[in-house]
Amino acid sequence: MNNYTVKELIELCKKKNIKGYSKKKKNELIKIINDTNKEDRKEDHKEDRKEDHKEDHKEDHKEDHKEDHKEDHKEDHKETLKMIDLFCGTGAFSYAFEQTKKVKCVFANDMVEPSKKIYDYNFNYPNFNLGDINEIDIKDIPQHDILTGGFPCQPFSIAGKQKGFEDERSNVFWKIMKIVDYHKPKFIILENVKNLTSHDNGNTFEIIKNEILSRDYHICFKVLNTSEITGIPQNRERIYIVCIRSSELNVIKKFNLDFEHIKKMPISHMLESIDKIDSKYYYTKKSSTWNLVKENVIKKSTIYQYRRVYVRENKSSECPTLTANMGTGGHNVPLVLDEKGIRKLTPRECFNFQGFPNTYKLPNLSDSSLYKLAGNAVSLPVVNLIANRLIKCIFDN
Repeated sequence: MNNYTVKELIELCKKKNIKGYSKKKKNELIKIINDTNKEDRKEDHKEDRKEDHKEDHKEDHKEDHKEDHKEDHKEDHKETLKMIDLFCGTGAFSYAFEQTKKVKCVFANDMVEPSKKIYDYNFNYPNFNLGDINEIDIKDIPQHDILTGGFPCQPFSIAGKQKGFEDERSNVFWKIMKIVDYHKPKFIILENVKNLTSHDNGNTFEIIKNEILSRDYHICFKVLNTSEITGIPQNRERIYIVCIRSSELNVIKKFNLDFEHIKKMPISHMLESIDKIDSKYYYTKKSSTWNLVKENVIKKSTIYQYRRVYVRENKSSECPTLTANMGTGGHNVPLVLDEKGIRKLTPRECFNFQGFPNTYKLPNLSDSSLYKLAGNAVSLPVVNLIANRLIKCIFDN
């Protein structure tokens, strides 16, 4: 809580109905809040023990009353959970969790206009908040059970300068923690580049883990590769961090991130039919990189990657990791050879490699915007696996 301002700490005191906070210094406010949290947990534990004691000593319950109680309990679990989708981009988390039929997204946020356009184009409710999450009042975010976020990876990425918490973009992690402190969601799912675990010799990830643990969450995390567990042939390694409130013991016992490795689909399954591909995606003799591309892109059913000064072949029968800059300036551009020539992957094909179905619609945006959205997207089939498993653990209790 050291990252909170005195004003924000006072707001928390008001929300928790804590008295005696006026004229207190920052460190005193933090102590009051932490002491209150400890007392709340003790009281919850006492109440749980009382209830268990009562249940153990009930003697005269009729069978029909027991059955009614069981049915009421089942009905409680049929209620729809609420989620928020931060840094939502293409809305992969929203899509995956709503597909379970047990979750409703009540708030989505991103700071780029193309994200709002593609989100609004595919989701039929006006809950998208366009703007910097750091400037959004926590009280304006609806109460929720699940918080998801593929928070900006540039501060931790090998491809970036790896400034970590020194980078302004990484400050959003502290905003996430403030939202967690205020709304106390039962579940948090975060996604980032795998380099997050090794950044600054592991110190960055230790800070993240300790901050989450101090808020009474159990943490389950793992680096997952899209190509290994979903059948989608894209080499995309990302760390997924699932945080479960310690009070959700049954979910903690059941949930894990161990998914079966399955056979990859052929690259051809991800590509559009040639008659649908605009000629603008093909390289010609007029292209400044024509000679380099022509000499190196020589096999079909293989994806190559143009990296400014050279072209490399992916020999693993999969697409290399899609990036946000693959449509700008000729860097990390995925290339294929087909019957008509050498071309870039189309935006739709990039969304295919991210596991989005054909029913997911692409709005009328520039190619560079669509490439960036696809490259920044959370891999949909991976979060499908996580969402389905988590919801099953919750509702099977």
